[in-house]
Formats: sequence, C-alpha cells, structure tokens
Amino acid sequence: MNQERVTKFFGNLELDSCIVQGLVDMGFEEPTPIQQLAVPLVLAGHDIIGQAQTGTGKTAAFGIPLVARLNFRKRGVQAIIITPTRELAIQVGEEINKIGRYRRARVLPIYGGQSIERQIRSLRQGVHVVVGTPGRLLDHLRRQTLKLDQVSMVVLDEADEMLDMGFIDDIEEILRHTPPERQTLLFSATMPEEISRLARQYMTDPKFVTVSKANITAPSIEQIYYEAPEKHKLEALCRILDTTEITQGIVFCRTKRGVDELVAGLQARGYTAVSLHGDLSQQQRNTVMRQFRSGEVELLVATDVAARGLDIEGVSHVINYDIPQDPEFYVHRIGRTGRAGRSGVAITIITPREYRQLRLIENLTKTRIKRGRLPSIADVAERQREGIKDRLVQIIEEGKLAYYRSVVDPLTDEYDPIDIAAAALKISLDLEPAGEDIDLDTVNFGDTGARPGMVRLFLTLGRKDQTSPAEIVKLFSEESGIPGNKIGSINIYENFSFVEVPEDWANCVISCLHRQNFKGRRLFVEPARARK
Repeated sequence: MNQERVTKFFGNLELDSCIVQGLVDMGFEEPTPIQQLAVPLVLAGHDIIGQAQTGTGKTAAFGIPLVARLNFRKRGVQAIIITPTRELAIQVGEEINKIGRYRRARVLPIYGGQSIERQIRSLRQGVHVVVGTPGRLLDHLRRQTLKLDQVSMVVLDEADEMLDMGFIDDIEEILRHTPPERQTLLFSATMPEEISRLARQYMTDPKFVTVSKANITAPSIEQIYYEAPEKHKLEALCRILDTTEITQGIVFCRTKRGVDELVAGLQARGYTAVSLHGDLSQQQRNTVMRQFRSGEVELLVATDVAARGLDIEGVSHVINYDIPQDPEFYVHRIGRTGRAGRSGVAITIITPREYRQLRLIENLTKTRIKRGRLPSIADVAERQREGIKDRLVQIIEEGKLAYYRSVVDPLTDEYDPIDIAAAALKISLDLEPAGEDIDLDTVNFGDTGARPGMVRLFLTLGRKDQTSPAEIVKLFSEESGIPGNKIGSINIYENFSFVEVPEDWANCVISCLHRQNFKGRRLFVEPARARK
C-alpha cells in the first residue's frame, strides 16, 4: 500500500519508471519545450493554460502528468479530455494509452459515429480516462451512463477549434457536471476573448505556458521537400540517394525504433548506413562516429537528441526522413550541414497529411522550402549510366590496360567491340536494371472534372460569404504557398466554389486549407466529383 514508487528521468523530468518505459517504447528520448514547462506545473497541481500549435508535443504535455496522477485504488472516471473532433479523440486516446501502458491505465475514446451501446458497456466495466467530443459526452451525461463526480482533472484540447465549431455552451455544461475542486488544463493555439472568459470562469489561478517561436531562423542553405506516401517513403529516399551527389549525409528520424528500421532497410538495399540514438553505449557511439567521420559509411541515421552537439564539417546533406515535431528541431537538424562556409542541402520527405506542419516550419523560420519532383526509375537509370561512363573515362585516361587489351584483342575478329565492352561491364559491375517502377504518386484523384494535369477542388465558400476569385487566390496562396498564377478556373456559386489547381499541388492545398478557419467559419476542401 505504501510501497515506494521507482522513478526514472525523462530528460530533466523525474517520473514514475512505468511512464518512462511507455515513453521509451514510443521512441521519445527527451521532452519537447512545452513538455518541459507544463509537466512540472501539472504535477504540482496547478491549473494551466498552454498556448501551443499542433506538432509541439502538447498531448504528452498533459498526458504524462495525467497518467502520473491517476489513483488506481479509486473507481470511476478520474480524468476527462474534451476534443473538437472524433479524429483527435482517437489520436489522443491512443497516445494516453501508450503513455499509461505499464501503469495499466484504462482509456476510452467516445465520439459520435460509433455504437453508443459499445461505449456504455466499456464505461460499465470501468475506465480511468475518457477522451471525447462534446456532443457524445453530453449524450452519455444525459443518459447517466457517464458520471463525472470523481473527476480530478479536466483537459480542454484545441479549445479555440471547439469555440469555432460552436461547442462552448456544451463545454460549460460538461464542466458543471465535474467537481469544482478539479484541476483544469486548457490548450489552444490562439487565445480569443471567449477562451479567456472560459479560463477566468472555470480555472483557478492558471499558470500560462507558451513556447516562443519568435527567434527561430534557418541557416541559409538550400532547402527542398518531396512528397511521398507513407508506404513508399523508403523507396522515395532511395531514389533521392541514387540521384544525388551525397558525400556524407545525416538522416533524421523521429524515434529510435524508426532509426533502427530505416538503417535495416537501407542496408538491405546496399547503402552504407549506421544508427545513432540514445540506446547506444558510449563505446558504440564512438565507433559509429569514427566510421562516419572517416567516410567508411555515407549515411548516419539519427534521432534529434543523439545528434545534439555533433560538429562534423564534411556533411553535404541533411535529410528529414520524418518531419520534426517541433520547428526548433528543424533548425537544429539542418544546421548540421553547410558548416565552415561550405554549401549544404536540407531535404525533407513529407506525407500528404504533413503539409500543415511544413507550412508552420516555413512561417516560423521565415523561409520558403522549395518543392522537388521525386526522381523516376528512368532518372535513377540515367544517373547510373552517367556514373559508369565517368568511371570508364577515368580508367581509360589512367592507361595501364595492356593486360586487359591482350584478353580483348583475340575476340575483336569475331565479336562487335561494343558487345565486348558491354559484357565486360556486366562481369565487373554485376549491375541490375534500376528496379521496379513503383508509382510514387500519393493519391489518385480520379476524374474531378478538371482539365488534364489539374484537379478540381470543392470549397465551402460561396457568394453568400461575399467572396471573389481574387480573394480565393489570395487565400490559397497564403495558406498553401501555391503561386497564384498556377491556380486555374474558379467557379463561385451561392454556398460553395470549384477551384482548379495542378495535380502536384492538390494534396498541399487540401492539407493546408481543409478545416481551417476563414471569415469566422470552418472551411471544407476536398476533390470534386466529376461533372455529370
């Protein structure tokens, strides 16, 4: 009953060893800035207001102390997390589950669109944490299938989004079902007056936590991004490696597990790559760094924490295989190249869903990251041929071919000299053709009724919003970065519009604008259906 709990350090945070083990399994090595600030305050019992963008690690900022403060001897729901959407409820529920895995925390996401009877059964079996959308939470409260009288912590996640979606009255009704002595945590990217009023009314002396991004700047090196579907990211990386002159490169992954899996994949494809992460002993780390500095291996695959403090002058390329969760990490990563006056290149591979995080990095670093076209198999084959030709010219110019000429001379009477040379290359290089031509297009939009090479998008903005073509062009350009002159035809109707954009910009525009706020309402953007 009074057994002393074993603790471990997660960065500079001393936590229950079970929670640290859960974080290690998730691949986290140390807290992000908002976690460093928020976790101690929440553990000390304070109400907090966290101003944080998506992608800064805010879920763990409240998830870690939430799991730590659960009392497993008590029955009933002890913590409730209110989120604006079912997608976020599922995502937050999964993350809290992983953090609390070794403490056997029972977490239940509840949202509309899922069987309410199944949710009722799960609630009867007993859960510690409920993550839910306001409408479905109220539904359970009115049915009395959810009781919040034992709740000691309430989290309002993405409060400004819930305000935009008209959920403030629902949130206040939910809060009235919880004990007044609860601990309340509010996270929001912006702080409109209605959110401030909510905080004043329902929070007790809240501590304000924010991570300033004002001084983030990126070094002046060439920055490029490529779009690839998640399942083909490794293939995309290999094509980039095969068509890029990389002397030494550092490849960044978000987690230790990701590092090990990527190194295994690269080595299986014949690349010389080594891992660098927090699980290595100092001796192993020294060996890896010696191999990399000496040029024995061309690629060092690392996590952010493991690469901290590295100062290697010969790095020509930094590759973000996983886009970093914090813009500061992006700046730290790409600063590993372009040292000592040399030129450097930073390459980032993103999936279609990560455009908003990319735009956040661009805005905070005040730089534009150039879009690149992923190399095709034909590009890889051409680069391979050019490399062979360069090597042949070098050998011919060096001379010292007498022995080999004595082998070839007798064959020239019977065979074409070009065939002899090609056969010799085949023997010496044992080359295979460049490989299967996998289609790396992320989405097949099908027939949207657009001109060839374009995608027609449906946009919930129309004449009733007093919108104009010029305003739509400005909105698209500012939010997604698409040049205005690339936007095609625009047709505005009473309640919606159709906008044509090039195929290679469609994912970016959808990712950056879908569910964004404009003129006080939420936009929806999706591929249009073909004209009948």
